[in-house]
Amino acid sequence: LLDPETIEWQSRQPYPAPYDNALAGRARRALGDALGLTQYGVNLGRLEPGAVSSLRHWHTGEDVFVLVIEGTPTLVTNDAEQVLGPGLAAGFPALPATGH
Repeated sequence: LLDPETIEWQSRQPYPAPYDNALAGRARRALGDALGLTQYGVNLGRLEPGAVSSLRHWHTGEDVFVLVIEGTPTLVTNDAEQVLGPGLAAGFPALPATGH
């Protein structure tokens, strides 16, 4: 069992220059790491107003699932931009190359 409140918020910038500040205003709690998960990542993310969760990308070997708990982030994909709200979810299967 895990209480997410016991996990420290982490801010990291995984991108090289000149994108190394692209994720300013984003923090995460790495819940999957704390639980020892190695085949599936689970993060609780927090975005400051105007911040982004990542640069647009897609995955070849893993699916992505997003669940909005609070706030109104804008989901940007290859096809459109859509404002999400609490309780809404989005998913991106590994391949095809659906940028998100």
